[in-house]
Amino acid sequence: MRNILRPVLTALVAAPLALPVPALAESSANAPAGDVAWDIVSGLTTDVGQRLAGSEAEARARAWGAEKLKALGFQNVAVEPFTIRGYVRGVDKARLIAPVPQVLAVTALGYSGATPDKGIEGDIAYFPTLAALKAAPDGSLGGKIAFIDHAMRRAQDGAGYGPYGQVRREGPGVASRKGAAAVVIRSVGTDSHRNPHTGVTSFPQGVKPIPAGAVSNPDADLIARLAASGRTLRLALTLTGKTTEGMPSGNVVGELPGRDPSLPPILVGCHLDSWDLGTGAIDDASGCAIVTAAALKAQDGGRALRTIRVLWAGSEELGGYGGDAYAKAHAEPHALAMESDFGADRVWRVQTRFAPADKALAERIVAALNPLGVVPGKGEAGGGTDVEPVIEKQKLAVVDLGQDGTHYFDLHHTPDDTLDKVDPAALAQNVAAWTEVLKIVANVAEPVAPAG
Repeated sequence: MRNILRPVLTALVAAPLALPVPALAESSANAPAGDVAWDIVSGLTTDVGQRLAGSEAEARARAWGAEKLKALGFQNVAVEPFTIRGYVRGVDKARLIAPVPQVLAVTALGYSGATPDKGIEGDIAYFPTLAALKAAPDGSLGGKIAFIDHAMRRAQDGAGYGPYGQVRREGPGVASRKGAAAVVIRSVGTDSHRNPHTGVTSFPQGVKPIPAGAVSNPDADLIARLAASGRTLRLALTLTGKTTEGMPSGNVVGELPGRDPSLPPILVGCHLDSWDLGTGAIDDASGCAIVTAAALKAQDGGRALRTIRVLWAGSEELGGYGGDAYAKAHAEPHALAMESDFGADRVWRVQTRFAPADKALAERIVAALNPLGVVPGKGEAGGGTDVEPVIEKQKLAVVDLGQDGTHYFDLHHTPDDTLDKVDPAALAQNVAAWTEVLKIVANVAEPVAPAG
């Protein structure tokens, strides 16, 4: 995913001590009745659940989303279909055979090559970093299973996902070029639980897809300790998932028409699909909940001047298919785009990208967010995977509301991405911040200059 993610609790941000896990479930139970954002994130995770791109569950999510937007009063609600290159999960198993037999917690990566149903066995070639693997001679890993280690660290802005994520995105292709029979990586995550983190990988054109999986961080620690002992490590690996062309997907769009339909709309995006290990609460049901609830709240006191269009994009996790499809289908002018796809923890930072002529507009946004504890960040806003294609195509203005990502990668792409990890108070703070921004940008009568 091009953008990033995050959740957990308001208390984790406010205090140095983490709340025990049961408190998460208690805070979820105390969510206010009738809260639009909570109803959406709860409904998607409860009534639909896992929503793997291209699956029947993602289709049910589209139907659920279209009905929800209509029930909330959105107009021009439509499902916009497209097809994707999908991934269908199979059996995922891994077991150390030597020097000591141990079962490992493993998940296949999206677009992994497949093992035979009976699995494969091979000696492990341990690499402490992706750079170390790249330095290995071509063809030197014939018949071996490459293991790529790394050490992802926490960051409030999630910045580590870029460099550490390359182990997952690029590592399997490199291992294939070196002759490996398969590849296993340390999960791209910051937790210490035996939950593997899935995610998409890619194999460059002409490079053979090989079985590619990720083990949990404690299991990666085990492999590293055994490798340091100098003993030979041997692994049994079964990953039988398949890459399938032409799978059905689609976007869901809906609008709150503005008082002046001649003005280009404001686009707010999220993604509807999720990985299949958890139920996609933080990635990205929360994002869809936030942008939708804020679009509605921006109408308090009367309809906004500009139309606010909501995009619940499909198939983001497998490569941003929904954002690309939206940009192709919607050549009409837009004024500005925003996205929520980094979980449900509190918004702490705002970044903008406006033309110099709209400096005063950017300053208004920063001032409006200050009472909510949101500070201006350095650098320009980028948008996110689901809105980047239309941003780049039309050179749109952008506002990024950065959530606290300190704990996001504890949950990202794991079985722990579930509703009890969403704090209703933090979710409400997100909606409040988004509402402040939308009340400003959706009521600007003057043209919003292209950001360039």
